[in-house]
Amino acid sequence: MARVSHPWSAGYPRSEGRPINLDIEKRSIDFVPESERHGRVRDQGPFWFLANFQFFAIAIGFVGPSLGLSLGYAALAGAIGILIGTCIQAFHASQGPEMGLPQMIQSRAQFGYRGVVVPLIGDMLSLVGYNVVATVLISEGMHGLWGVNRAATAACVTIVIATLAIWGHDWLHRAFRLMFWISLPLFSALTLAILLGKAGGAAHGHGGFNWPAFVTQVASAASLNVTAAPYVSDYTRYLPSRTRRGALILNVFAGSSLSAIWLIALGAWLATRMGATDGLVAIRLSGDVLAPGLGSVLAATSIAALVATMGMSTYSGMLTAFTTADCLRPVRPTRLSRILVVIAVALFGFGVAVSFGGDAVTWLNGMLVIVLYFLIPWTAVNLIDYFFLRRGRYAVLDLFTPRGVYGAWGARGLFAYAVGFFASLPFFVVPNVYTGPMAARLGGVDFGWLVGLVASGLTYLLVSLGFDPASEDQAIAASRLAMAKLRTNEAGPEPPHPR
Repeated sequence: MARVSHPWSAGYPRSEGRPINLDIEKRSIDFVPESERHGRVRDQGPFWFLANFQFFAIAIGFVGPSLGLSLGYAALAGAIGILIGTCIQAFHASQGPEMGLPQMIQSRAQFGYRGVVVPLIGDMLSLVGYNVVATVLISEGMHGLWGVNRAATAACVTIVIATLAIWGHDWLHRAFRLMFWISLPLFSALTLAILLGKAGGAAHGHGGFNWPAFVTQVASAASLNVTAAPYVSDYTRYLPSRTRRGALILNVFAGSSLSAIWLIALGAWLATRMGATDGLVAIRLSGDVLAPGLGSVLAATSIAALVATMGMSTYSGMLTAFTTADCLRPVRPTRLSRILVVIAVALFGFGVAVSFGGDAVTWLNGMLVIVLYFLIPWTAVNLIDYFFLRRGRYAVLDLFTPRGVYGAWGARGLFAYAVGFFASLPFFVVPNVYTGPMAARLGGVDFGWLVGLVASGLTYLLVSLGFDPASEDQAIAASRLAMAKLRTNEAGPEPPHPR
């Protein structure tokens, strides 16, 4: 096995000894040593709660009612979808503290040093697409509510999200914590008023139950948290390596699921009781019924929460862009380079949002559905490999070289990914673009994501039957020894770089 250098050590000073760094973050795709680990597991719950606690999630609650579902069935379908999607998302969270790496770097173990580019494409489209849709929604919403210029709004949003992403991990956690404590009491008051019948509203249409609408609502809700799976470890990798896996998974699961279930149900109420088709307008109308001016405060708070979430997407977009570039040609992750990549990612999203204007939402929502099909096979392969095949034992050093134990192309992972993707093609439902033959026979119900999940997972298990995890013990031991020497400053001179 080729010896590798320490890709996280070059150009980085030792930890300053502070539990939380107030400066611009210096790390990107490199390993986070134990001396820089900090944070508490219980803070992960509010963090992921806030990630879904804005009007993007409310809009998902409009899906079922628009297809004829009643309030109760729409809320039930949303809850089922969120629980499914969050199960996938939350189990990825434990990989952060155990590996000390961003999520997609770890995926090189399944897909290879260069082969991981395949799922990286879907991840990047998801992150940038989310920000473009959110920018358009905020720009249109602020123009409609307060007459603010759309382009000026988009520019201001871009500056804020780039600033959050540049300062990085700790500042994102701070922003989320602040918005959590601001948002929670406001939306609690609105929800209590709805339950007590003090928020106005009357039944708009009768609604009922039909399977296509119910399953479509399930799929829409599931996609909200499934698309977060590729970057959940980005925000847990600074936790101490001794972090309890079960506690972390539970906190992420509770945070992500509770807020999403809450606001999807709220969205279904706004759609069925107020005839709402726009999340921000609906929030303002219902809030103003409760107290004059409260609606505007609620709308502004929801916008601020969404902007913070866009900062998270920009930060993870930077990590994804870095990983992609490093797969093609080795890059040196420095503080300056990560700042430049953040700016590039933010400006690209701004340019697309401004270019498409109001038409971007319809086009990009279809694109995000496609992205879900790309990510589902990846998550199946990654989770099975981590929890059932290698059981969390990896040679971290070898993830940074195509000559290591994981190679340049992971044949088993790529094959399982391809099987899952192509097996799901007949079940695809891309609104206004494509409906697969099997989906058409099922009345337009979208089962593609579920087919991809099962097909990729089973295929990866089958092609891995002859794999012996013990064959990587030597590489793992060598990696751990090198990392231990690095921590105690006994590593000695760097060996030649193998790339």
